Amino acid sequence: MRVTIFGAGGRTGRLLVSRALDRGDAVTAVLRRPQELDPRAELRVIPDFADTDALRSAIEGSGAVLSAIGPRSRKDAPVAAPATRLILAAEPDRIVVISAAPVAPPPPDDSLISRRIALPLIGRILRPVYDDLRAMEDELAASGSAWTAFRPPMLTGGAATGRYRTRVGGSVPRGFTVSRADLADAMLESLGRPETVRQPVGIAG
Repeated sequence: MRVTIFGAGGRTGRLLVSRALDRGDAVTAVLRRPQELDPRAELRVIPDFADTDALRSAIEGSGAVLSAIGPRSRKDAPVAAPATRLILAAEPDRIVVISAAPVAPPPPDDSLISRRIALPLIGRILRPVYDDLRAMEDELAASGSAWTAFRPPMLTGGAATGRYRTRVGGSVPRGFTVSRADLADAMLESLGRPETVRQPVGIAG
């Protein structure tokens, strides 16, 4: 299919672009400023996402929108919710985004250390980041789009393994890391998984 990828210049975004192209998809890669990307992708530079007409043009003809836009640190937030709000204004039919595992309470079958110590501590330290991602998920839930929000734990630069685990509706227990390449593959594969529509999806290695 044709897909439009936002945040295409970031670490996960670049993987989404290359892995979508490798599986045979036609890719429109949206950037806020010019960058070199895989030459097989069609590039669209949109400096201001408030330009709804430009976003509609980038999305037109695509079967799905994938977004790798998100805060890289406390200082970046909020970025995911405002960007997603503007993308939703362009009315994509299908949109898949990246959230994070600590956005929701840990699953009851997670380890005691994760539930009582690790996740609460991370949640407090990076509260602005997770508040941004919660607001993004609220925007999605209030929209009419068929959305999916992936909730990974810590992302790594490891290779794609194909051995990642997912859980529709909640986080994966005892999941501490997942590679960006596996996350990219899972996001693309979710386009053929109707059970992921209008759902958060936990993922972990």
